[in-house]
Amino acid sequence: MKAKTKSPETLALHAGQVADPTTGARAVPIYQTSSYVFKNTEHAANLFALKEFGNIYTRLMNPTNDVVEKRIAALEGGTGGLLTSSGMAAIFSGDSNIAGTGDHIVSSSSLYGGTDTLFRYTFPKLGIDVTFIEEPTPAEVKASIQPNTKAIYAETIGNPKGDIADFSALAKVAHDAGIPLIIDNTFARSFAVRSTTERISSSIPAPSGLADTAHPSAALLWTAASSTGRPAASPVSPRRMRAITASSTGTR
Repeated sequence: MKAKTKSPETLALHAGQVADPTTGARAVPIYQTSSYVFKNTEHAANLFALKEFGNIYTRLMNPTNDVVEKRIAALEGGTGGLLTSSGMAAIFSGDSNIAGTGDHIVSSSSLYGGTDTLFRYTFPKLGIDVTFIEEPTPAEVKASIQPNTKAIYAETIGNPKGDIADFSALAKVAHDAGIPLIIDNTFARSFAVRSTTERISSSIPAPSGLADTAHPSAALLWTAASSTGRPAASPVSPRRMRAITASSTGTR
């Protein structure tokens, strides 16, 4: 029997969460802690050696953040996500983990100002070259790919022109070249895709960003910014997602 696909409403309410086994609390707890208890020295050693999953330090992982990452990935059809302290942190982490010194990125020139500065001035200092394309047609993008090109980058709705690229065609160009297509999906309308600051945590002053990895067509970057190292101070995020989905689907 084919497994029943969960609706977006169900995913927005429950994805990524296991109810608290001690209290049975339905809402996602706010784990506002910097550190975690290890069972013993062997457990600690295994965690730091990445031999088993678990929490080491909130700068690296946090159970509240983990729910947000898994929930957004589930809503978007990705296999995982990384919640960061800002949208620019998500963009920098995504691109700098793929490209390094001596590498190259092909990018649309319609970019958010912070991204343009990162690509135009900061990345060259790190030895990463970026080719900007005014009209990122599949042909232009394909022609700009070099032997050292590591990624193709664009925004769902280009800033400031509001232009929209042919993402299916760009994904094919990227996949044919064996490189990822990275999309800043801040302004697209989906159940929760936009700035995580503006659309998920808008009721608190703790902006955030998220990189949703291994999407069928592209890696999605949710851009936004936090007052903390990683947004452990963004506890409203899982709950805000319920209201977002209800609003997007016309339910209450």
